Amino acid sequence: MAGEDRVALVTGGTRGIGRAVTVRLAEAGVRVAAAFVSDVNAGVDLQDQCKRSGGHVTLHRADVGDPDECGRLVSEVLDQHGRLDYLVNNAGMVVEQRYGDVSADDWHRQIAVNLSAAFFLSQAALGTMVDQGFGRIINVGSVTAVMGSPVQIPYGAAKAGLVGLTRSVARSVARKGITVNCVIPGSFDTELPQTLTYTDRDLVTALIPVGRWGKPEELAHAVAFLLDDQSSYITGAVLTVDGGMSMGG
Repeated sequence: MAGEDRVALVTGGTRGIGRAVTVRLAEAGVRVAAAFVSDVNAGVDLQDQCKRSGGHVTLHRADVGDPDECGRLVSEVLDQHGRLDYLVNNAGMVVEQRYGDVSADDWHRQIAVNLSAAFFLSQAALGTMVDQGFGRIINVGSVTAVMGSPVQIPYGAAKAGLVGLTRSVARSVARKGITVNCVIPGSFDTELPQTLTYTDRDLVTALIPVGRWGKPEELAHAVAFLLDDQSSYITGAVLTVDGGMSMGG
């Protein structure tokens, strides 16, 4: 990865998988704009951690479920950094509910955060990437999109939509020096699983052929691979990082 002078925007970039991506890129010399929605303390802690190791991270508060906020966020990053090379659409939310309990507001909010945000952020970022003749966009999906879940219906639908979005946008900019790819995480050790109502950790672990949950740093490695200059021939790809979980068994 040619980190020097490169700028990345990582949404949901201060916690969990996003935090691991931010740290990985900052350690490679990339200037990272880490977006978050509410947890300021996590952002400040991350910023201090990266600063101690020589990395450069700026913090940006935004609700990416709002299309106007997506445009404002990208403009803010461009104003502060002068360019944008990498966009990692990692922000997401999941609320476990039985299908009969999903309200219209629940549905629209989860689609907005998990799917529409990736579209509006990419739309806002692509202008500068086209002008540069270079860009990398990574959409972070979920194994739920592949396997389905009776208690994550809006989330699974939105994450499945990311695959179609990835391939369609990839086709639209393939001749412009820009790649668009999707990573599909399985179960990872982050704060997120602790908030889930119906998920049983032991039952999930039993479904994973490698016998364990993933480390956020392992997903960050996959993201860094797709961002690398040498990955310029990879676009419209869907890279599953799930310990074999989606193979079934």
